[in-house]
Amino acid sequence: MLAAVLTTFLWAFSAVCGARSTKLLGGTAANFWRLVVATLTLGLWAHLFGQGMGGVSFPLFLASGVIGVGADIFLYQSYPRLGARLTVLIIQCGAAVTGAVMEWLWQGTQLTLWQVLACATILGGVVLALAPGEHLASSPRAIRIGIILSAFGAIGNGMGAVLSRLAYAAAREAHENIDAPTAAYQRLVGGLMVSGISLLVVAGRRRAQPDSAAANAGSTRERWRKAWPWVLANATAGQTIGVSCYQWALKTTPTGLVLAIVSTVPLAVLPFSVRFEGEKLTRRAVWGGILAVAGAIALIYVTGKSGD
Repeated sequence: MLAAVLTTFLWAFSAVCGARSTKLLGGTAANFWRLVVATLTLGLWAHLFGQGMGGVSFPLFLASGVIGVGADIFLYQSYPRLGARLTVLIIQCGAAVTGAVMEWLWQGTQLTLWQVLACATILGGVVLALAPGEHLASSPRAIRIGIILSAFGAIGNGMGAVLSRLAYAAAREAHENIDAPTAAYQRLVGGLMVSGISLLVVAGRRRAQPDSAAANAGSTRERWRKAWPWVLANATAGQTIGVSCYQWALKTTPTGLVLAIVSTVPLAVLPFSVRFEGEKLTRRAVWGGILAVAGAIALIYVTGKSGD
């Protein structure tokens, strides 16, 4: 439980840092470079003190990273359209529902009626918070695209979490004890591959427009000067320490329960969004977030009761 709670606060801060770096560098570049920093940091730990890329669970952790961390491409494309708070609201709450359903399908974990009702409450809170209002400055088209991208991100995060649980199960069957930072590193390798390919595609499209590239070349150094503290903070809080805590939680706690706790990230984002993004919150947005979090808390409770 402690690991999941720590993940929540670390990811809340990371979300705002990610939104800031995205505005300066673009979603694809901001995502790629924070993964590079985190992969190098966790790789140093994994190869010096952990299992490196070894273990029977490595293919599953790699797949978890390709799907789960790779889905952060959608996260970083949603930030400029929806902002940090609404983006993580959709992704984290949606991932809780996706993870619970996927664990039921893949591992036979049965969902009770109360669990289904709790999931419906989470989704109801998301719908309430996303209802058209003054809290979004984006155009209707940008909002629609942001919602769709965030939905894909939620599905990827949920599936990635379930794959991590399967990886830990495979390690236990082989009598291997993989530590959380090593698991996080093995996942990041897969996510970095996806992000790197995306960056190459974007770079190729920009090279096809030399006039635009030349116009932006002069501002690159200035943008990086402003962005690098946010990139480092994002990589450290989100992918290095945060994901290590996340893997620690998944190692000992069912997917649905972990993701339910982590789905409270949007509530933790609120003060950061007000402070760093200057966001003005409406009553509907606040009540929608509270309803989603209440559904997550209910899911924690009923999942715990069903496990007794």
